[in-house]
Amino acid sequence: MAEPYDLVVRSRRVVTASGERPAAVAVRGRTIAEVAAYDAPLDAREQVELGETALLPGLVDTHVHVNEPGRTHWEGFATATRAAAAGGVTTVLDMPLNSIPPTVDAAALAVKRRAAAGQCLVDVGFWGGAIPGNLGALRELHRAGVYGFKCFLSHSGVEEFPPLDDAGLHAVLAEAASFDGLVIVHAEDPRLLGEPAGPGYRDFLASRPALAERRAVERVVAAARRTGARVHILHVSSASCLEPLAGARREGVRVTAETCPHYLALAEEDVRGPEFKCCPPIRDAANRDALWRGLAEGVLDCVVSDHSPATVELKTGGFDTAWGGISSLQLGLPVVWTEASRRGHGLPDVVRWMAERPAALVGLDRRKGAIAVGRDADLVAFDTGATFTVRAEELYHRNPTTPYHGRTLTGVVRATWLRGRPVTGEARGELL
Repeated sequence: MAEPYDLVVRSRRVVTASGERPAAVAVRGRTIAEVAAYDAPLDAREQVELGETALLPGLVDTHVHVNEPGRTHWEGFATATRAAAAGGVTTVLDMPLNSIPPTVDAAALAVKRRAAAGQCLVDVGFWGGAIPGNLGALRELHRAGVYGFKCFLSHSGVEEFPPLDDAGLHAVLAEAASFDGLVIVHAEDPRLLGEPAGPGYRDFLASRPALAERRAVERVVAAARRTGARVHILHVSSASCLEPLAGARREGVRVTAETCPHYLALAEEDVRGPEFKCCPPIRDAANRDALWRGLAEGVLDCVVSDHSPATVELKTGGFDTAWGGISSLQLGLPVVWTEASRRGHGLPDVVRWMAERPAALVGLDRRKGAIAVGRDADLVAFDTGATFTVRAEELYHRNPTTPYHGRTLTGVVRATWLRGRPVTGEARGELL
């Protein structure tokens, strides 16, 4: 007799790489052992019947600012990963800023890993940082296990993480190319940015024009073409970037790009207060529609949160002074599903954008991002028809501020499993 499976989850809407279908997902130990017919007679120690509630792979969010250590009062590993699990995210990659120290050498990575140890409810990996003066540290960081290197072309918002100029960008890409590392770029051209003329949103938007994004993307593409490096453009907010990205891919430049839930769900017309402030900024509705087309056509690969929280005090005042960052880690899946379903997209599209492609971007696609035999049994029960109204004070991230407060969303995460076990309050996440 075969040993019983540890867990079998049955749903009439299991989303696999081949589409959505009725299935039974069998788990043995930490991994998916079988994807069988919905009514297959599978022996298991625990059986879960979801019926019409969809079963998705755990989402992979490769753009999260946890901020611990150093700015743990902004966010932290315990609160961020609890919010992630509640939103169906089972793997997060932590950005090298706004923690202190920033993750720009192996010693700082060790500090970050010690801070995270024993606190994480989901799996956590780490990005390294590329700043002026740390070129010699990149290879060591790569060997120590970071998934790539983030850099800015404009001011990052914190003094300890300065931007690269053109020569610095070229040097970083050349160094990364020597060991096939990945460089991820906050692409806004500082020569086209200005200070807001006043505290209003239009002043802020005018200070960060779409052209600043496009010119920066063109600079990154040109440097990647010269060096052969792999590059990834972060949080594309301007549809004007789609043309140079598509052209670069046709030429064979190794460039990928992401956008974020707030650029797909919100528009300039929705902005009310500084909880909507982010860099690059939320633009108008026509631009938002064009981003959806870029996503559907594959010019944009991924949808990730860019969860960049701060204290309530820093998110007050005018758009000229408030901190720029959106808190949305717990809400990305329902935000995207609400908008995607209205536009004719299905769950397989959402899974491709929010699980499969982010996992592939960072080389985790042998373990994460799909319901398939041999993958980690990271699973999400998602009720696609249920609705809820967002209340900032009920979210799990540390500071109760979000632009989605009061907004009604469609889609509720009913349960999350990490490597075959339900995520509760126990910190079972691994450091990847």
